[in-house]
Amino acid sequence: MQIRLDHRVVIVTGAAQGIGRAIAKTFLDAGARVHLADIDAAGLRQAGEELGASVHVGDLSERQAAAELVRSVAEAEGRLDGLALAAGGVRGQVGRAIEEISESDWHVLFKANVDGAFWLAQAAAPYMKKAGWGRIITISSGAGLRPSLTGIQAYSAAKHALVGLTKQLSWELGPFGITVNSVAPGFVLSNPTTERQWDCYGPDGQKRLLESIHTKRLGRPDDIANAVLFLASEQASWISGQILSADGGRS
Repeated sequence: MQIRLDHRVVIVTGAAQGIGRAIAKTFLDAGARVHLADIDAAGLRQAGEELGASVHVGDLSERQAAAELVRSVAEAEGRLDGLALAAGGVRGQVGRAIEEISESDWHVLFKANVDGAFWLAQAAAPYMKKAGWGRIITISSGAGLRPSLTGIQAYSAAKHALVGLTKQLSWELGPFGITVNSVAPGFVLSNPTTERQWDCYGPDGQKRLLESIHTKRLGRPDDIANAVLFLASEQASWISGQILSADGGRS
């Protein structure tokens, strides 16, 4: 099965590095017109130059910024077919006891992992409804299905919320030809944060994690990007409200 997205217009968030950048490249290779978005200006410019794609710097956890991104892309392109929402992460946090978590620690991870996804979907929905076709793919996590390996309470809670949002949006938008799904990655070495996490496990912890994965290897950004590409395709038109665990069988 060859998947093509010729003439489709897609916004990829979290595109400055790692999984988001891999998704953007995979979409471009499939013929899509891709717009990269991220809060990391330097990383995003580098990704844009490397991939030859348009870039949009901004904090998409803010409703106005998300709406402006969607409006500018839809007006410039004359359409908007898809959202691949890979922005999020742990924002430099590490696992700590519940007593040590501040209000800002808690809220910043919901803003990063949930708010942006909702505001972008909200802004994109009218364009997709009008077209009678759309694809929204969130990047959740194994941490949205079970306790997180990071030990970060807010990260796990936010990813669980993103899973719930994905299913709710599928129910609401499905009648308009818009599918909404999520890819839940396992442990993927994709950026400096995940590399630090991997190092902190030490040899014994690394061995235990690998032994728990059926394929006996960590994930790669391309493993996630290929799953997202399928869910964005015409071939996946009857798949919606699903959470695809891309974790080498660990789940």
